[in-house]
Amino acid sequence: MAKLQDKVVIITGGAGGIGSGMAKAMVKEGAIVTIVDLNEVAGKEMEKELQAFSPQSMFLQADLMDRENLGQIIKTVVDKYGSLDVLVNNAHASKQITIEETTQADLDLSFGTGFYPTFYLMQAALPYLKESKGNIINFASGAGLEGHETQAAYAAAKEAIRGLSRVAANEWGRFGINVNIISPLANSLGVQAWAKAQPEYYESVKSKIPMGRFGDVENDIGRVAVFLASEDSQYITGQTIMVDGGSIMLH
Repeated sequence: MAKLQDKVVIITGGAGGIGSGMAKAMVKEGAIVTIVDLNEVAGKEMEKELQAFSPQSMFLQADLMDRENLGQIIKTVVDKYGSLDVLVNNAHASKQITIEETTQADLDLSFGTGFYPTFYLMQAALPYLKESKGNIINFASGAGLEGHETQAAYAAAKEAIRGLSRVAANEWGRFGINVNIISPLANSLGVQAWAKAQPEYYESVKSKIPMGRFGDVENDIGRVAVFLASEDSQYITGQTIMVDGGSIMLH
């Protein structure tokens, strides 16, 4: 049997990038995946791709900054499939600017697309994850772990997500719910655009990755997400998993 056979999964930001890589890896392991995204065109295209492997999988268009309707995402999925096994909080948008230039609007964008949806979706999913003894996968970043310049709003929200995830791991372990964090370094569309725009800087960063490359969104990041969503990871919780080719080695 496939590792995620008939598990019901929600992935935010699933229409492209790392989110789509995880979605593809999971449907190939038997999961029923709902990708949540604001981009309707990309979402419908990805839905078709996922349904080739998992006909029940679907795209759900939603604005994660619309806090009042976040609970409806969970309700829609549970009403359709009858349960929820895995919640993946992947979506996040932010601007790259210095602390000095950062405005309240910049903070609101980062926390409004990253931290707050993660918090409220976890809260809304809890009753159903208690029933399934399910898994939550949240996302961190080397920007937060190392304090990358021009990433104040993004780094702050990512570290807030890490703190929240550790608290949830402590509070919800008694229910059999695992909460873990992936910190990725991936060859996403954004990284590919950056490589074209700043090839020298890109090569400089790549040269410092011990494994010598950026990760593949499906085969590298997606496969770790499959592991964290599966029974194989049932005794792992509260951990930040560095899926970055050895770029940051936690102590």
